[in-house]
Amino acid sequence: MPKPRILPNVILGLLDNHPNMSGRDIENEFQTEIGEFWQASHSQIYPELKRMLTDGWIKIVTERVDEDAKVIRYDITAAGHDHLLAWLHEPITAENDALSSLKLYFIHDRHSPTLAKILRTQVELHTKKLSHLRQRQQQLFSKDAQIDRQYGHFLILTRAIEREENNVDWLQRTLAGLK
Repeated sequence: MPKPRILPNVILGLLDNHPNMSGRDIENEFQTEIGEFWQASHSQIYPELKRMLTDGWIKIVTERVDEDAKVIRYDITAAGHDHLLAWLHEPITAENDALSSLKLYFIHDRHSPTLAKILRTQVELHTKKLSHLRQRQQQLFSKDAQIDRQYGHFLILTRAIEREENNVDWLQRTLAGLK
């Protein structure tokens, strides 16, 4: 089964936030804001924009030739907005957990039921992951001799546990702040 296309959802979210963006504007977002947690290159963005035009999710709002290049600006269509909302409402699972940051980025309203749902799902997923990691630590490193034999593995596992503890703590505080 082919993997779902993620990039068009990100581009739709960008155009929903900032109408009339050029391909270069979109590229710049990937080098700054979104680049902190998701990457896309020039060679991915421009073909995707063409596919999205064909899909009817975006439209060209202006096209002009500047001194150095042709500049095309895009905007999201009603069909694109519907597609974006459908994607935002798709459930977060352990398999697509990496998408949660992207989805959060495109939710504007603090009181959005979608926001609360994503955060609650994240708490559940990361709590399960934390429990699993703690069990592994107990199984593998219950004695100092085990730690000494595989100290690097112990360090990585300890780091993963701390990361998940921080994730769960942040998610719970954020969720509590919505009330």
